[in-house]
Amino acid sequence: MSSHDAPHKLSLRLRPIPNSYWATPLLIACEYPWSPFETSIQKLDKLPRRRLPAGLDATTITYHQFPIPDRSLPHKPTYFMRLVLDVLRENAEQGRVCAVHCRGGIGRTGLVIGCWLVESGIARDGEEALKIIEREWRTVEKCKRFPHSPETGPQFEFVRNFTSPKMVPVLV
Repeated sequence: MSSHDAPHKLSLRLRPIPNSYWATPLLIACEYPWSPFETSIQKLDKLPRRRLPAGLDATTITYHQFPIPDRSLPHKPTYFMRLVLDVLRENAEQGRVCAVHCRGGIGRTGLVIGCWLVESGIARDGEEALKIIEREWRTVEKCKRFPHSPETGPQFEFVRNFTSPKMVPVLV
């Protein structure tokens, strides 16, 4: 199975919350895990009750905030993305499940997921990362109302042009 095919197999896994998809075996992309329409039990409260293949333990959940203005890029995109990707890498190395979210799980979430797919080597480059996201995003109900993730042109371009410092060009 090629790295390009691997994420597609993840869409068959249980979605721990609505409008989410597995970007990698340990990384879920989702909308904000709270809803004003669910007043008795919030989405985050449901996570420990669901059986996740990765064995999520509610007592080990930690939160990291990396605010990005809605429909935008971070103020210092390269520096900011390094901070976020360092947290994702550390958790991946520890075998921990992570969730990346913004309010709708579309633009800023797609931005981070795309960069992570390149950083982790799942995607060869930003263009391939965008194709993977597009395929997985089509499995999410919300794609009927919001057809693209990331959401804005600058977010798409950031992912398309993202390169990992670990990826060294091969000299021929």
